[in-house]
Amino acid sequence: MGILSLITGKAGASGFGSSSTAEQVTDGVDASRLTVIVTGGASGIGLETSRVFALRGAHVIIAARNTEAASEARKTIVETNPTAHIDVLKLDLSSLTSVRAFADQFKSMNLPLNILINNAGVMFCPFQLSRDGVEMQFATNHLGHFLLTNLLLDNMKATAKSTGIEGRIVNLSSVAHFHTYPKGIQFDKINDEKIYNDKMAYGQSKLANLLHAKELSRRLKEEGANITVNSVHPGLIMTNLMRHSFVLMKVIQVATYILWKNVPQGAATTCYVGLNPQVKGVTGKYFADCNLEKTSKLARSDELAKQLWDFSEELIRSAK
Repeated sequence: MGILSLITGKAGASGFGSSSTAEQVTDGVDASRLTVIVTGGASGIGLETSRVFALRGAHVIIAARNTEAASEARKTIVETNPTAHIDVLKLDLSSLTSVRAFADQFKSMNLPLNILINNAGVMFCPFQLSRDGVEMQFATNHLGHFLLTNLLLDNMKATAKSTGIEGRIVNLSSVAHFHTYPKGIQFDKINDEKIYNDKMAYGQSKLANLLHAKELSRRLKEEGANITVNSVHPGLIMTNLMRHSFVLMKVIQVATYILWKNVPQGAATTCYVGLNPQVKGVTGKYFADCNLEKTSKLARSDELAKQLWDFSEELIRSAK
C-alpha cells in the first residue's frame, strides 16, 4: 500500500482503492443465492459487512458473543432494508466449546454455506488465558477461527459442489502481521506471560490468520474443492476492537489522521474479496485496499504454515 494511494484513495488494478466503500465494491452483485456467516458481525466493520451482504440479497448469519447486541444490529439493518434475511447465533471464539456449539447449531438449521467471513477479534488486550488455557489474542483471533472453519468445511464443500458456486473464506488479518515476535509464532512460549507483549501478540495472531489461509488454500486446491481462501487488511479504522488501547490509538489517529478510514471504507476489502466476481478463482492471497498486497517473509513460509496447522490441531486436541 503506497502512502500516496492511501492518502488520495487512488484506485489500483482492481478499479478500487482506499476510499472505496463496501457498497461500491459490491455494486451490481446479486448474492440472493448465497448464505454467509460473519463472525463479529454485530459491530464495527463486521456490522457493515453484514449490512452490505444483506443489501446484496445474501442470507446473513451474524455470529456474535453478545447476542443482545447482535439482535440490535439485526434490527438496525432491517429498519433500513426490510427484506434483509438475517439470523443471529451465539459464538464466543475464545471458547472451543462455544465454537463447537455454534457449528452444531448452524448444522441443525440445514442451511447451505457459501461464504465464511472470519472477522471477529480482540486487539492489544492485557495478558490472559482463554477458557482452554491459551493466550487470549491467539485463542480468539486464530484458534477459534481455525476450529470453526474446519467444522464448517464439509458444509461449504457440499454447497459448492451441489450449486456450482465457488465458496469463499475470508480471514481478516492486518498489516500488523509484520510486527510480531522474531520467529513469527512462539510455538513453545505461546502462553509465556514473562515475554508477553500485547502488540507483538496481536501481530502474531494476525500472522497466524495469514498462514492459516495459506495452508488451507493449499489443501483445498490439492483436493480440487471449489473454495477459495484469502486474507485481508481492512485498514486503520477506529472501532470497538481498539478498546484496550483507546488513548494510544487516539493519539496515533490524530498524528496520522489522513491515513484512517471510515467504517464503510474499512469493510470494503472484506466485501470485495467475499463477493466481487473479479476475485473468482483467486486463492491463498492477501489483499489491502481491494488490491493484491505483499506479505511479510514469514507469512510466505510454507514450512511455518504447516507447522502452525499441526500446532493448532494439537492445541485443540489437548483442550478436549
